[in-house]
Amino acid sequence: MGEKADHTLRIATGRVELAPDRIISTTLYNDQFPGPLLRFEEGRCSVVDIFNDTDTPELVLWHGQMIPSVVDGAAEEGTPFIPPHGMRRISFLPRPSGFRFYHTHVMAGGDLNRGTYTGQVGPLYIEPKDNPGAYDREIFLVLKEFEPFFSRGGDMAGDALAGEPVDDLQQMGKAADATATQKTKGLEVGYRSFAINGKMLGHGEPVSKACR
Repeated sequence: MGEKADHTLRIATGRVELAPDRIISTTLYNDQFPGPLLRFEEGRCSVVDIFNDTDTPELVLWHGQMIPSVVDGAAEEGTPFIPPHGMRRISFLPRPSGFRFYHTHVMAGGDLNRGTYTGQVGPLYIEPKDNPGAYDREIFLVLKEFEPFFSRGGDMAGDALAGEPVDDLQQMGKAADATATQKTKGLEVGYRSFAINGKMLGHGEPVSKACR
């Protein structure tokens, strides 16, 4: 491994301060949420070292990338796991250009402390080879929910939903309720906290545009 990696990711448990009174313990990339912004150049081979400092196998999925399955990050497509307390070096040609993200692709099943229920997600930007665009400011936003819990549904008030009711969907819901008198409804996952770039409403830096 003489070649220096373009980026290094470390998977480990840590804490996220969503607000002064809301500190979450979860699994993170490089001890932060969101994970570090990774920049690549379209079509230039890039090398990433991934260290897994946890006790369980892990996967990092490069969401939206047209890359070979051996490095894509999906076990069902043949990507090898990163072993507990081990590491894996991968290389690929990033494409297409634009804003993407990377995240864990471990199947959590019923464990709300694994997979996408954790804080393992980060922004990724691929600089276009041609036509870079004209802009004077970059703003990357990562939206994420935290503190998952199992529920039977109905935790969110109906008036929180936007738009007019759809008759077909209402009929489907009534039919499901009728069936539920004979068998139990399945569990859903609800969340107690929501954040933008790791901060709850009122606790992060606002995004503003100066008047011109």
